[in-house]
Amino acid sequence: MQAPPDPYAIQPADAESPPSGLGATLRRIGPGVVLASSIVGSGELIATTTLGAKVGYTALWIILLSCAIKPAVQAELGRYTIATGETGLAGLNHVPGPRLVHVNWIVWLWALMTLVSLMQIGAMYGGVTQVMQIVAPAIPKELYVTGFAGLTLLILLGGGYERVERFAVLKVSLFSFLTVLAAVLLFRSPSFRVGEMMEGLRPQIPTTGLGTALAVFGITGVGASELFMYPYWCVEKGYARRSGINDGSPAWEARARGWSRVMMADILTSLVIYTLATVAFYLLGAGILHPAGTVPRGNETITTLSAMYTATLGNWSAPVFYLGAVVTLYGTIFAATAANSRVFSDMTRLMGYFEAHDSARRTRMRDRFIVWLTVVPILMFLLFGNPVQMVVIGGTAQALMLPVIGVGALYLRHRKLPASVAPGIFATVALWIATAVMSSAALYYTYLYLRGQASL
Repeated sequence: MQAPPDPYAIQPADAESPPSGLGATLRRIGPGVVLASSIVGSGELIATTTLGAKVGYTALWIILLSCAIKPAVQAELGRYTIATGETGLAGLNHVPGPRLVHVNWIVWLWALMTLVSLMQIGAMYGGVTQVMQIVAPAIPKELYVTGFAGLTLLILLGGGYERVERFAVLKVSLFSFLTVLAAVLLFRSPSFRVGEMMEGLRPQIPTTGLGTALAVFGITGVGASELFMYPYWCVEKGYARRSGINDGSPAWEARARGWSRVMMADILTSLVIYTLATVAFYLLGAGILHPAGTVPRGNETITTLSAMYTATLGNWSAPVFYLGAVVTLYGTIFAATAANSRVFSDMTRLMGYFEAHDSARRTRMRDRFIVWLTVVPILMFLLFGNPVQMVVIGGTAQALMLPVIGVGALYLRHRKLPASVAPGIFATVALWIATAVMSSAALYYTYLYLRGQASL
C-alpha cells in the first residue's frame, strides 16, 4: 500500500488555486473546527462557570475580550505558515534570544507551559470520570480513567488529520446542542436579570476570584496552547502545501493570499462557535450559581453543574447534561493530545533528532508523544484530584505565556513574513493591540501576586 503524502512537504505539483465564493470557501475550512474542539472543554464547562459562580456578571467583559483579541495573533501565525511552509515552532524559533540544544527560549517556554497545562487535560479525565461514576458508581474511577485513556490511544495512534477533524466536527456539533440547552436553562431561571448581565459589560476588576479570572483569560477563546497548535492544523489541512513554493511570482502571491483568506474564514467560524459556548456557560454560573452562593469544588464539580439543569428543566435533563459533559471534556482530551503530540515531535526535529523530510520518523515520534501525553495527565489527576484547581493552574500558565507568543508573532510579522503577502494596517494594528492587552493582563496579575493580593 502506498504511503500517504507528507503533509509537511511542499511540492510544486501540490500547488492549487484557492476556492472562490463563500460556499466553496466554507467547504475548505477545518483547522478552526479542530481548534474549537480543543478550546471548548474545561475552560467553558468548568472554569468559566466557576468564575461566574464566584464573581457574578462582573467578569463578563473579560470573557468577551479574551475571545475577541487573540484571533489577531492566531491569524498572523497561520499566515506566516501559509507563506513560508514553516511550522509554528520553526517560525518562532527565529526570534532572537538564548538558545539550548538548537531551539530558543520561546520553544522551551512553550514546552514548560504545556507540561503545566497538562493539568487541564488531567482535570478533564477527572471530569469524565465524575460523570461516569454518577451514572454507574459501582465501577472504580481508576477503571474509567483507564478506559478513556485506551480510547484516546485507539483514536489517535496512527491516525492523520482527517480522523481528528471528523471527531472534532462530531464533538462541536454535540456541544453546540448543549450550548443551546444552556441558553434555554438560563432564560428560564427566575434569578436571571438582563440588566445585571449588561452591567457585566462595564470594565471592572473582580474583587474576588482574580486567579480564576486570569486562568479564564488564558484558556477561553484561543488559549496560548491553541495559538501554538493552529499552524500545525493549517499545515496538515494543506493550506501551506497548496500555496506552493515561494518563487516570488504573482501566481504564488495570489495563491498565498487566497489560502490566507480561507484561513480567515476558518478562524471567524471557530470564533463564533467558541464565543457563544463560552458566554453561555459563563452566564450560567453568574446567573444561576452565583445568586445561590454555590461554587463548583473538587469532586463535586460535575454534580454542582448538573444541578443547574435539573433544578430548572427537570430530571429529564440530567442524562442530556451528562452526555454533553462527557462529549465536551473528552473531545478536548483527544484534540489537545493530538495537537500537542505534533508540536512536541516538531520540537525534537528542531533539536536535531530527525530531518524535516523524514516523514516516517516524524510519525513515530508523534505516536510516542501521544502515549506520554495520555499517561502524564492521568497521573496528575490521580495525584491532585481537584478538577477546578487543576484547570486554574493550567490556565494561569497559559495566560502568562500569552505575551511571549504575542511578541513572537510581532517579530514574524515585521521581520520574517514576505512583504508581498503582509496583512493590511487593520490586521497589523489589531496584532499590536492584542499583544499589548495580553501583556498588560499578565503583568498586572504578576504585580498583584507578588504583593500577595492574588493567588492561583
